[in-house]
Amino acid sequence: MNIPIKTLQCFLTLVETENFTRAAQKCFITQPTLSKIIQRLEESLGETLLIRNNQKVELTQAGQLFEHSAREILGQWHRLQEDMSNLSGLKSGRLRLGVCPMMSSLIIGLLTSYRKRYPGVELQMYEYGGFGCEQALLNNSLDIAFTALPTTHETELINQPLTKYPLLACLPEAHPLAAKSYLSWQDFEPYPFILYNEDFSLAKLINRLSRKVGVQLNIAFRSGQWDFLATMVEADMGLAILPEPICQKLSNSKLVFRPMQPALTWDLALIWRQNLPLTPAANALLELSKQKA
Repeated sequence: MNIPIKTLQCFLTLVETENFTRAAQKCFITQPTLSKIIQRLEESLGETLLIRNNQKVELTQAGQLFEHSAREILGQWHRLQEDMSNLSGLKSGRLRLGVCPMMSSLIIGLLTSYRKRYPGVELQMYEYGGFGCEQALLNNSLDIAFTALPTTHETELINQPLTKYPLLACLPEAHPLAAKSYLSWQDFEPYPFILYNEDFSLAKLINRLSRKVGVQLNIAFRSGQWDFLATMVEADMGLAILPEPICQKLSNSKLVFRPMQPALTWDLALIWRQNLPLTPAANALLELSKQKA
């Protein structure tokens, strides 16, 4: 069996887009050409990998198994290319970096320093929630990622803590709880709560800590955008918990922020896969983060 790397790339692009037309565009080939590539792949394997219909493309059981292996192979191929390109030092290459959307503005200084030190390295940034970053690392689709701790797959990932920020309760300035100097988990129980999307590490942390003290939050809305979340709080649609750096960006809003009791922190870190060597580009980012700490 001889399957070209390009075929694996086309297959995974099709899996991600779930559409032959969009996948062909992203692969810079025609749709008939892509169809032939996938057909030859299935014939070579002797298995049907895809269920085709008018709406989208879905994976068969064989397709799911092949997707996992294809991601591993492409990840190893990427690492081999990086290692060979940088035998004489980090002068070129590609860094596949995962970033949680809420962290973007907080890591810009580190990324700016990285670009200045390694101008030949192409930064490919992918925005995921914390859980999405973990899954992409385990699929070998990322080299390293910024996220918040704790991780879900603790035994399969390594982390390097970066910094931590207080988490503050966010409420409208006219809210009854605004008169309090700090809030406890029990204070949230009578009110609607606005939480981050389920794949955000911070959402998992808030759920875990509130349940630990016997509080069941009344989750009314979810959002992956901190500014929209704050707008909903300002409109008195519910209460929320936000990291201090995000609260500072909302200083002109009609919101008030109160510390939690006991105090909560948002712990940021770099994470990567256990038992898999970092690429030179990823290792350089890790070392630079230690210097900046």
